[in-house]
Amino acid sequence: MEKHLGDLKGKRVLVTGGSGFLGSRIVEAFKRHGAEVLTPRSREYNLIKYDDAVRCMKELHPEIVVHSAAYYGGIMINKMHPGKIYFENLVMGANVFEAARLAGVKKLVAIGTACAYPGDAIGELREEEIWNGAAHESVENYGPVKKMMLLQGRAYKREYDFDSIHLILTNLYGPGDTFHPDRSHVVSALIRKFVEAKQANAPTVTVWGTGAPIREFLFVDDCAEAIVRATLHYHDPFIALNIGTGIGTSIKELAETIQSVSGYEGELVWDTSKPDGAMKKMLDVSRMKKELNWYPPHALREGLAKTIQWYEEHKDEADRRA
Repeated sequence: MEKHLGDLKGKRVLVTGGSGFLGSRIVEAFKRHGAEVLTPRSREYNLIKYDDAVRCMKELHPEIVVHSAAYYGGIMINKMHPGKIYFENLVMGANVFEAARLAGVKKLVAIGTACAYPGDAIGELREEEIWNGAAHESVENYGPVKKMMLLQGRAYKREYDFDSIHLILTNLYGPGDTFHPDRSHVVSALIRKFVEAKQANAPTVTVWGTGAPIREFLFVDDCAEAIVRATLHYHDPFIALNIGTGIGTSIKELAETIQSVSGYEGELVWDTSKPDGAMKKMLDVSRMKKELNWYPPHALREGLAKTIQWYEEHKDEADRRA
């Protein structure tokens, strides 16, 4: 049965990927809740190597592990390095689970991704649908691999009574995001376009597609808080938990909001020769609201304003980071 975690004050929490975009926010969130947070670096413990993973858990002896480390990126990275993405994420997940079990960790929180859902699924995606089909081919080397941690958690619960949960995250954005073209996703890519267009006084900004597709976006700080709350309050290793807003936003509305918040006064042009993709993809967050008794506080415009301000203040640094 679930080991009692109580509150987090004084608990030793190890966060893999703790220096990354999401990982750094997870670290801050756990610290706010009174935890002692451990953030091993890859130069000290390469989690792709089994012996390093075991040594990491043995030497740092955490009570809770949050596995947020991942190798991923945008379309270009997926095209260039599908094998590396597949191998590193698969092996890291397997190693972290086994090393945590051997070290007597009380709970492991596996960070998954919404791109593990079937590629042809549309609408509001429920956790029970995660196994209903193959992921989209553009992310087949990443989404299904992250989903393997859900299977590992189930297997380890049955054989070892090892406690874990699997969280499925929607599209994240926020300060510290990746703005490099090779790795950026839609929010950060659009922010960079509009900020640079404003700086250059460019007459137009071109966006792919019609703008009709509907997606969901979650502010990174809200996501980190949800992960802490799930660590404390969600205990089912057999059913994943969606983490999102449940609010759909069209790409057109997203682009127009970023244009407005950034202060760009030129024309927005839609390149309709480019594909739209699935027309509607967002998460059903009814289980999240019930289990965590919580909902993300940041409205999209508020979160975008914070992100745009951060990007403008750190643009040179952000553009260099791939």
